[in-house]
Amino acid sequence: MIIDSQIHAYEANTPKRPWQSTPNWPPSASGDEMVAAMTKLGIDGAIFISSFSMYGYDASYAVEVQKAHPGKFGLVKPINPDDPAAEEVVAEWKKSPGTVGIRVILKKDSGRSPDDPGLQRILRAAVRHDLPVNILCWGNLDAGTALIDKHPDVRFIIDHLGILQPHDPSALAAQPWADLPKVLELAKRPNLVIKVSGACTLSQKPYPFPDIWDPLARVFDAWGFERCLWGTDWTRAFAVVNYEQAVEPFRLTDRISASERAMLMGEACARAYRWKPQ
Repeated sequence: MIIDSQIHAYEANTPKRPWQSTPNWPPSASGDEMVAAMTKLGIDGAIFISSFSMYGYDASYAVEVQKAHPGKFGLVKPINPDDPAAEEVVAEWKKSPGTVGIRVILKKDSGRSPDDPGLQRILRAAVRHDLPVNILCWGNLDAGTALIDKHPDVRFIIDHLGILQPHDPSALAAQPWADLPKVLELAKRPNLVIKVSGACTLSQKPYPFPDIWDPLARVFDAWGFERCLWGTDWTRAFAVVNYEQAVEPFRLTDRISASERAMLMGEACARAYRWKPQ
């Protein structure tokens, strides 16, 4: 069983379903296209994170895709901390078929602090409705850690290793793993798991990205494979690596055993989201 812990599907930018921004992603990555790409690579299912870049807090396209491909996707919706009805939104989302979690965004440009009252409302609702919370705090790990430490009762899932990843090859930092010590420190919190998603975009060498394995070994040692969720971050990673390039290094590497690979590429994700593809 292989589960991609993070994909984004979306329709082409049209008046029917306009994008709120135009990132350097493929012109379309519909649900049908996503399923075809997954099938080609032997991926059984995926956690579908409704694209904030395209659709903001509107997850209606993700719901449509899930209906068309039941059992293929577990759905995660970003929740708006400025919505006074955020707790009711979480309650309704819990009822939606295929729902497996919610997402909060605490990047530096979000303009939010760990004390943001909207975030507090969302996290209280997540506990009440037993939903894990994906947190995107790359480039802002200190704030993310502060929020996490205020809520030891929340099941958090750290997006993208907690490490800022480039949207195009020219944007790769000179020291892409500079925040790794903070990521290793986070592993001490028992209510967290971490997505090893988009890791190939942090490589300073060409495919098959051999320089990612030493820092990833430190992540695996600190977190344990049962708390590490492999993922591609397709289609956000499109300009840096293609889908196959984000999958095959993990399938082919000899740096992990068969049992570790099975946990990393499927079982840990199924446990964290309490969901398996059908």
